Amino acid sequence: MDILDVEDIAEGMRGQAEHCLKNDAPITASIILAQLALIPGPTKCGQKIAHWQGKPLEDAMPLRLTGGLHHLYLTGQEPRLAEIYEGRVRDQSAIDNLIGQVVADHDDHLLPWFDNPPQTNESGRSANFMAALAWLSGRVGPKFDLLELGASAGVNTMMGRYHYDLGGISFGPQHSLMQIKPEWKGPHPPIAPVEIVSARACDQNPIDLTDDQVTMRLKGYIWPEMPARFERMEAAIALAKQEPPIVSKADAANWVDEQLVLPQAEGVTRVLMHSIVWQYLPPETRLHIEQAMETAGAKATAEKPLAWIAVETNRTTFSHEVIVRHWPGDGKPANLGYAHAHGAWVNWTG
Repeated sequence: MDILDVEDIAEGMRGQAEHCLKNDAPITASIILAQLALIPGPTKCGQKIAHWQGKPLEDAMPLRLTGGLHHLYLTGQEPRLAEIYEGRVRDQSAIDNLIGQVVADHDDHLLPWFDNPPQTNESGRSANFMAALAWLSGRVGPKFDLLELGASAGVNTMMGRYHYDLGGISFGPQHSLMQIKPEWKGPHPPIAPVEIVSARACDQNPIDLTDDQVTMRLKGYIWPEMPARFERMEAAIALAKQEPPIVSKADAANWVDEQLVLPQAEGVTRVLMHSIVWQYLPPETRLHIEQAMETAGAKATAEKPLAWIAVETNRTTFSHEVIVRHWPGDGKPANLGYAHAHGAWVNWTG
């Protein structure tokens, strides 16, 4: 790999750090910038970064190692990182040195964290899904069968058990362990009934929320600047221990094919949904799913509707858009608003 390629990788990493800063995560940004000091270098992690095959920003490559480092801190394996995570060290050169020492000492342990993208399962994103379902309710009816792609631990498939305050409009059980109340911008969502009849999901590597050791890995991906996300994760874990979500280990394209041909009850809208997942799917998988949905949409009826809710990153603006399509009809995308990546706010346009 030549110098230009290494600089392209570094540019992508700086872009990821900038994204973190814009989302009020300066500690995470500084740790990503510290990874630049690992290249070129003798560690296996540094070599992995320098020879990354793909697009660092789109692959969320820097956040993979960031998750591994945070996991070391949360599990007590590396107390030196408290200097950074507790805000006692802010100088970037000092952070570079400390991260370099930690990576060198835990090189073999951290290397496998590059193998998979971050599984930032975030219940806060379900606010977007609930608002979109309320919007759909007035068009296709109030009952929904949810199918989530890339669900990780299935946190959002439990969304029917959460309580929401969306711009002053309430949805879900009032006394739920999970209380979702993002900062709401714009008009409130439609006041419409929403009944989630069933929900299931797939992921290439599902996480078991009832396994404490496994969920600690999931917590590693949570940015340390966001304590509210930790609180929501604890609530999701408690609810999963009461009744685990249904998440199948499967390829996204194959799973969508299987789900779309299952019998569908009349009066229930089948909904494909996903959040911050599309960028990780191979182009051929995206195309397959798009074609499968178009084909199924052409067969949808007023008695058996189909919808598609995507909360995904616009790769040009890097804003997170709430896009909804539904059939019967033309199935054209409707942009209902914009969302914070981790659920802090929703800018609803409807």
